[in-house]
Amino acid sequence: MPAAATPQIVAFREVRHFQPEDWLHYETIAVRGRLHDWTIPAHRHQGLHQIHLLAAGRVNATIDGATHRLDAPALWMIAPGTVHGFAYAAESAGQQVTLPTPALAHALAPSPTLASRLAHSIILDRAAVAPQFDACAQLFARIADEFSQSRPGRAEALAALATLLVVWVLRQGGATPGPLQRQAARDALTHRYRSLIELNFRRQHQLAFYADALGVTADHLSRVCRATTGQSALALLHERLLLEARRALAYSGATVEVIASELGFDDPAYFSRFFRRQAGRAPSRYRAALGDGRDAPPDGGIDGARREPGN
Repeated sequence: MPAAATPQIVAFREVRHFQPEDWLHYETIAVRGRLHDWTIPAHRHQGLHQIHLLAAGRVNATIDGATHRLDAPALWMIAPGTVHGFAYAAESAGQQVTLPTPALAHALAPSPTLASRLAHSIILDRAAVAPQFDACAQLFARIADEFSQSRPGRAEALAALATLLVVWVLRQGGATPGPLQRQAARDALTHRYRSLIELNFRRQHQLAFYADALGVTADHLSRVCRATTGQSALALLHERLLLEARRALAYSGATVEVIASELGFDDPAYFSRFFRRQAGRAPSRYRAALGDGRDAPPDGGIDGARREPGN
């Protein structure tokens, strides 16, 4: 048998749209349905949540290997990294919203119970959606209207409306099943920590800063990160710093001193020692290895997404 094709990893900025970069992306299901003859091949998004509302027609939705036959109205939220593909009935109708997970996790950080649900995909069939369809469709309509306009406060309005939509989905999805509750809470804390890293990694904060912001102890944060990722909290922070340093060395002509300063290191020599400890070679040797093909540049993003078109 031939090997199955590797699912695409779809990057946020490569979603087909012609608006400036937004807090979210909105489009109708028909945009990509007609483009792909109503069959969307298996793919996945890293660092993104996607919410689909099927308002008319039907779909066979394959989500992490399980196929769900859904008749309108139906809704599903795809968690990051989930392999998914769709076979729609021709001329089905609906809408979809794509959201960057770190921003979403940050918006829901004050509500850990809801935030814990972000780690899992949610599927709502006709029985779950029909009684609340008008309220849900209205949220999508308001997002569509705001997305198409250039009014003052557009980004803030989109963020607020998207948060309302996600809260609606999480409420309808109900509580996480008992055996998954603890793991979901751990996943949510790790997501929130990664979001804080993304906002602050250039500032050289100590681990205690992140733990205080998350309302936990540094030891607890490290235990949870190790349980969910296999790495300590400090290792995750250093990993992010190293990735940015490798990017700067690979894709810019900035000196080591400039790169060190941009990453919050007061002493270039300390930055070089940090880089050598993490990467196994000095920054100058890493850059030289890139130049003669003995090493490869880092991937295009913290989520590892390749720049490919897709849903």
